Amino acid sequence: MSETGSKTYSSDAMYVPESDGTVKWVVGDEYNIKLSGEQSHGALSFVVATVPPGNGPVAHMHENSDEAFYLIEGELEFLNGETILTAKAGDFIYVPRGTRHRFKNRSPRHTKMVFLFTPAGPEDFFLRYGDDPLPGHEPELWTAERFTPQMLEFSRKLGTVQAPEKD
Repeated sequence: MSETGSKTYSSDAMYVPESDGTVKWVVGDEYNIKLSGEQSHGALSFVVATVPPGNGPVAHMHENSDEAFYLIEGELEFLNGETILTAKAGDFIYVPRGTRHRFKNRSPRHTKMVFLFTPAGPEDFFLRYGDDPLPGHEPELWTAERFTPQMLEFSRKLGTVQAPEKD
């Protein structure tokens, strides 16, 4: 802490270089968790995601957290409730808690985006159940069989509810 005039300033900022963070492969995507709830005292989590063609999570909703996305490159199809929209590089999407959503890369190239949860929490699923990356390989899309009862129960405890689309 330092004082300037009558104000007190803290030096608790967190710096995470581009090459740092915890990288996990989740649902076929690569998630680099730059800030977890543990690190932010539950305030928020921040993730850099690379979504290969054809990948993305099933529709779901977060009961306890809002989520926001910003696309850096590429495009993603987003489900917002029952409405589908296409987001491109430079677009921002805010998803209030309780809103059914998902994203899917329908393009032929990788998409890069950042997303955050506030308050933090859902990223704990990535940290616990995500795969460690294998150098020289791409993440594999998770099928329904990949989700064990323990994974689904942990997800529910975090306030994430699966809400798949009807075929």
